[in-house]
Amino acid sequence: MIEINTISKSFANQKVLSDISAVFETGKVNLIIGESGKGKSVLAKCMVGLLEVDSGKVLFDGRDFIAMDREGRTTLREEIGMLFQGAALFDSMTVEDNIMFPLSMFTNMTKAEKLARVNFCLERVNLSGRNNLFPSECSGGMQKRIGIARAISMNPKYLFCDEPNSGLDPKTSILIDALIKDITTEYKITTIVITHDMSSVIEIGDNVIFLHDTKKWWQGDNKSIITTDNPEVLSFVYASEFMKEVRASMLENRG
Repeated sequence: MIEINTISKSFANQKVLSDISAVFETGKVNLIIGESGKGKSVLAKCMVGLLEVDSGKVLFDGRDFIAMDREGRTTLREEIGMLFQGAALFDSMTVEDNIMFPLSMFTNMTKAEKLARVNFCLERVNLSGRNNLFPSECSGGMQKRIGIARAISMNPKYLFCDEPNSGLDPKTSILIDALIKDITTEYKITTIVITHDMSSVIEIGDNVIFLHDTKKWWQGDNKSIITTDNPEVLSFVYASEFMKEVRASMLENRG
């Protein structure tokens, strides 16, 4: 579980986050949604120490990340997996070397142990035998799955995903969502996903936090977001006519 208490962050005189508190639960997919430029990525970067907060606490299973020294933060980061937008694979490395990279950086595993872990992670994302491909030889969906394999290579307790469906077609997006959901549940990971994809909200949103006007404006799940009367949430999630029709259909089926 990750808990944030009254997190605030400004850049110069521009307030981005104002006293945000939330709990991100273990074994669930926790989504952070909101309009572009409203602080989603800033909040995630504050949580992992890529940005320093102005005030507040970030607790990883009760451990205050903000109060830790450099060594403590480095140790805790080894428990965090990251899936970056665009996968952020090393172009000059093979799939195998990309996944093995954090293992070589942060563990004392033998070459055989690292290879076994790489193969396990590739099997878990349904890419067995693709070890010797280069990222340029892989589709966008494959690159995202390779990114997930690298993110889970260290057997993380916490997983951060930045726009995992960015640039993917709807069918592949569904596969990535299902994979994130399955891994989260199977390994009891605390997963945090930053997304604009409303399909992801509906499909895998166990816990959804909506940021607006620098604040946590709304929190619920993929069921309550359908029935909410919060005007800002409705304006964001159901902006298109198609999504309005989807909501109307869901409400009709529930009633």
